[in-house]
Amino acid sequence: MDAQPNVLLTLLVTVIASLAFAYIRRRNSFLARLRGPKSPSLWIGNEGDIYYQNEVGDCEFKWMRQFGSAWRRRGCLGEDYLTVADPKALQYILHTSGYNFHKRRDLLKMTEMVAGKGLSCAHGKDHERQRKIIAPAFFTSQLKAFVPTFQDVASKLAQRWKDELVAPDSSGQPLINITGWISRTTLDIIGQTGFDFQFGSLDNAETKLSKMYGNLFIDSTLYPSPLDLIFKSTWRYIPEFLLRYVRYLPTREYHRFRTYLDYAREFSADIIEKNATKGDGNDLMSVLLRTNASEDPKNRLRHWEIVDQLSALLLAGQETTASSLSWFFWEMARNPESQERIREELAARFMQSNNGELTVADLDSMTYTQAALKESMRLHPIIWSLSRVASRDDVIPLAFPITTTSGEQVSSIPVKKGTVIDLAIHAYQRLPQVWGEDANEWNPDRFLDAEIAKQTSVGVYGNLLNFSGGLQGCVGWRFAVLEMLVIIATVLRHFEISLPLAEIVVRRKPSIIMMPMAEGQIGAWMGLVIKPLN
Repeated sequence: MDAQPNVLLTLLVTVIASLAFAYIRRRNSFLARLRGPKSPSLWIGNEGDIYYQNEVGDCEFKWMRQFGSAWRRRGCLGEDYLTVADPKALQYILHTSGYNFHKRRDLLKMTEMVAGKGLSCAHGKDHERQRKIIAPAFFTSQLKAFVPTFQDVASKLAQRWKDELVAPDSSGQPLINITGWISRTTLDIIGQTGFDFQFGSLDNAETKLSKMYGNLFIDSTLYPSPLDLIFKSTWRYIPEFLLRYVRYLPTREYHRFRTYLDYAREFSADIIEKNATKGDGNDLMSVLLRTNASEDPKNRLRHWEIVDQLSALLLAGQETTASSLSWFFWEMARNPESQERIREELAARFMQSNNGELTVADLDSMTYTQAALKESMRLHPIIWSLSRVASRDDVIPLAFPITTTSGEQVSSIPVKKGTVIDLAIHAYQRLPQVWGEDANEWNPDRFLDAEIAKQTSVGVYGNLLNFSGGLQGCVGWRFAVLEMLVIIATVLRHFEISLPLAEIVVRRKPSIIMMPMAEGQIGAWMGLVIKPLN
């Protein structure tokens, strides 16, 4: 018998079993009593609303206003999903009972395809083992040594802008794509601090790896086909030994991830070999290798795990930081008064500096600059949604009661083992009960209010979830914050940023990470006007 009919028969049986399973679960689930949006499709449910929205939040913000801080929505093949934006629910899922909520299998496999099987894909005891070895590379004492490198690379960016400034737009204004330049900056920073490697992106050097970065997430995850959404929804029923071959599918969603990761692993293995011979390096990889060598042999990271840690570090240290800064400078262009307040704060810091350099203590003391960064991250979370699956029957508490279809008020939601739970980060970070009635508005001063410290503890920075939170929160969040603060300080000390006179609408596009894109531009794009300051 031909292989193709066998494959088709297997897929058909899987789909039928999925539909039957979803129907049985729905009849016996508390989720059926929750309010939520109508499903426009039997096959993809509300997944189409989310994956095909014009901008991140178009549908979820509407649903939050309509149904409260938690709601039911329909997934592929008729399955009910729970979505939460409630801080107490998020705290329970990420902190209190973190290892009892696993990452959703299809999203976990997609992460593996682009970042390997590093810390971001580990769970339970394996996650604890890996994190223990990786964490020392991000201790404060280590990060202090990186700040001069942050400043050197950021200063090179500023000099490049001054030297080349900059192709004017049709109105004669010096317009640049902030996203492209900041992406080159963060790549140079992670190269030098991560593993003592010179990418030379700001010197116009182009490596094979930097070329592979270009629009990686847009090409691979923005607006996937309905068939691909349905296919991924069945992965939870497919044995692991078969799923490992999914990465070889020839479509765009898989080809770009596969070619990137294969080369990133080759590149990473070469870097590790070179770093191992140095022994006393001060970069992240050298520290990790020394920590690993001093660990009990049975707990050490295996060679392939170290390779994948570096592959993940390359992604996390570059694309997400660059996108976050793009939205920050966009907010600066829209809010010039915030720019001025930051410059005043910078002037005070530099007046007290002996050598014209900022220290970690200086950066930590810049309260308004930090508040503005937090506010930008609140409004524009690059990782805009996470997803978990309950590993056992459980009850999720709510800070803010919701109303069921029968009109009953409930302050907790029972979930069965296997229930998919979406953590709507972007919705939580605009929840009026947490952030105030002006939750959709720019207001950095909210982070200077002492009352904010009384919120339900959820995230590691500003109580935001941009770095996730709890047991599986981002181990390198402090590195990212210091890096962003240094780039912000350097850029705003030397340049004034404004919006172009010709209106260009930049959209928050819903790839796996939220990317800025504009009509008529290719790939990630954030065009802003840059003028040197005297």
